Amino acid sequence: MSESLHSKPRFVFDTNVVISALLLRDSIPRQAFDRAVSIGKLLVPHATVAELDQCLSKQKFRKYVTREEAIEFLSALVQSSIIVEVTKNINVCRDPEDDKFIELAVAGRAKCIVTGDSDLLSLHPFGELLILTPRQFLTSSIEDAG
Repeated sequence: MSESLHSKPRFVFDTNVVISALLLRDSIPRQAFDRAVSIGKLLVPHATVAELDQCLSKQKFRKYVTREEAIEFLSALVQSSIIVEVTKNINVCRDPEDDKFIELAVAGRAKCIVTGDSDLLSLHPFGELLILTPRQFLTSSIEDAG
């Protein structure tokens, strides 16, 4: 891995924020996503890519985005991300389904999780890890701490 990748802040975006960023191009989640990509790197486990692909292949999303656009977005996401192998189980969330985001952030040494999920937000901060809404992320000074 190059030295420049080590100096960039790393971020974890929960699945719902990523989907909102794709479907609603002028939204706060999209602005947060674009900011994260411009100042740092996204951390993604293989499981999340599969979850996003499965979710975005549902018919209800066709009115927002074509299947081809969804595939293109997922491809760009993978190419601009660091794929992380999660090796440690962490059980701290009220909703056990959300522990995977904490595990990913810890394994990948993320600065921040961006989420709208109150179960994750209630953990802020988790040690040195910030847990912010997309709006909070947009107004944070995270790039200064990179």
